[in-house]
Amino acid sequence: MAMIHIVGAGMAGLACATEIARAGRAATLYEAAGQAGGRCRSFHDETLDRVIDNGNHLILGANPAVFSYLDIVDGRAGLAGQSHAEFPFVDVRSGERWTLRPNGGRVPWWIFSSARRVPGTKWTDYLAGLKFAFAGKEASVADCVGASGPLTERLWEPLTVAVLNASTEEGAARLLWPVLRLTFGQGEAACRAFVARNGLGPDLVEPGVKYILANGGEIRFSQRLRALNLSGGRIEALEFAAESITLGPDDRVVLALPPSGMGQILPEISTPLQTRAIVNGHFRLDQRVKIPGGNRLLGIIGGTAHWLFAREDIASVTVSAADELATRDADEIARLLWQDVARALGKPQSEPPPYRIVKEKRATFAQIPAMLAMRPPPRSAYENLFLAGDWTDTGLPATIEGAVLSGQRAARLALAAGRP
Repeated sequence: MAMIHIVGAGMAGLACATEIARAGRAATLYEAAGQAGGRCRSFHDETLDRVIDNGNHLILGANPAVFSYLDIVDGRAGLAGQSHAEFPFVDVRSGERWTLRPNGGRVPWWIFSSARRVPGTKWTDYLAGLKFAFAGKEASVADCVGASGPLTERLWEPLTVAVLNASTEEGAARLLWPVLRLTFGQGEAACRAFVARNGLGPDLVEPGVKYILANGGEIRFSQRLRALNLSGGRIEALEFAAESITLGPDDRVVLALPPSGMGQILPEISTPLQTRAIVNGHFRLDQRVKIPGGNRLLGIIGGTAHWLFAREDIASVTVSAADELATRDADEIARLLWQDVARALGKPQSEPPPYRIVKEKRATFAQIPAMLAMRPPPRSAYENLFLAGDWTDTGLPATIEGAVLSGQRAARLALAAGRP
């Protein structure tokens, strides 16, 4: 039987391999690191004595690719989600708090309720969001909704940095539109937020690994791809550091590498090489983290931090579009973030409690207009080679949903290749 070789065991590669295993086909997954997950991973931190994620990732009700992946691997129970969508915020400068509450149904009547929308805004302010549907390829988010004002500061900016890892001045309007259409455009259930109960590794990565192995797949770790042997418009062999894998006439390859890795292996394929950083801070408190309303996340306005996640006694903070912050040392970052956490949780200012700062300097490709044209399609010019990754042209931002969707699409193309 023809083999499908998948290089890269991040979420895109795992999603690809699970689709192939579900179809009853043979797949071998190669990963340069010693574990699967890529940027979606968990580890035990000795300072905190807790298992933490390298970064905070949010899954929304409007993420069908992720939920289909979890259904395949029997992992849906690993998510903890809201029973109804609501997003609390705090302005750490003034102490003002509010909660954004979308309504059920596709008609967004919540914008007419002052108790549900952003304070200091009118319902007419939200109509600017319709401009995203008609945004040109060069338009930024700010081009559609403006660069200032209460709604930009308190909704569009936190939403843009969370989804696009970019400011409103930089972020591509065309990438934000599908998220708005699939969440707020579909109603409250589509906006519900979910997080991994025990961590990204235990709840998203490990179920996929177990499913692949239980269904005839193979995973080879510490296998870094060095080169491809190309001939006659197809891939003939995979060259790893320790071995060369010769492909059979019907074998296929899916490359689920990061853009930088792809550029080294196949420089003729366009890749969005500009990147943006994300900084995460994890603080261990002496008690369970409590966010108003029993929520697991809190939006922070007016500080360094953008989002606060409650994970038992760990307060995890995310700062997106953090290229400048990532250049600072961990102690300085911790002090800045802890000021925001203390204000957000109503605690007195103090020295930071035990913490871990995690810098992902290449967290996502730069989701700006100039990079959109550099995203390649999943089908390559080589007859037996397909591409996956959140940076490929999924039509979605570089999120877990985008990564999983890309892997599923590549799997279907690889499975269909060569059929009469």
